[in-house]
Amino acid sequence: IFDKYRKACKNSKLAPILLFNEADAVLCKRNEGAATAVDKMENAMQNIILQEMETLDGIMIATTNLTGNLDTAFERRFLYKIEFPKPTPNESQHIWHNMLPEISEQEAYDLAKQYSFSGGQIENIARKQVVNAVLSGEDRVSMESVQEACKTELFNNSSTRRIGFY
Repeated sequence: IFDKYRKACKNSKLAPILLFNEADAVLCKRNEGAATAVDKMENAMQNIILQEMETLDGIMIATTNLTGNLDTAFERRFLYKIEFPKPTPNESQHIWHNMLPEISEQEAYDLAKQYSFSGGQIENIARKQVVNAVLSGEDRVSMESVQEACKTELFNNSSTRRIGFY
């Protein structure tokens, strides 16, 4: 990856961005006293990545929802750490209305006040509504179906979530 990135940098006027999405999967805490071959291999890969980060002449961005899983050696090498908190109710209202423009401002406001969802959760609910409207042949997304999807989203993120099909 780093070799390809260096080549891309040489062939570009502007430095490209090396993006590690869901970085905690690769930049996770190293295994102390690694006993298995897999643990040893993961540690070796992480050490190589650490060395590459030290000499990187470019821009690397890593994203994660699980910052607690990152190894502190990786964290130290990032100059900036930016947290994106859940949107405020006012921001949520705008997200609801942008994702589902057919709902009214008042409906978007009511959803924002009632549910403390992330932007990604709102997007998932909106996508489901669009798919359901297409499948049912409806011209408009109903607030009843949006409310039902919100309840499902709450259930899917709760500790009482059932495993399997339901």
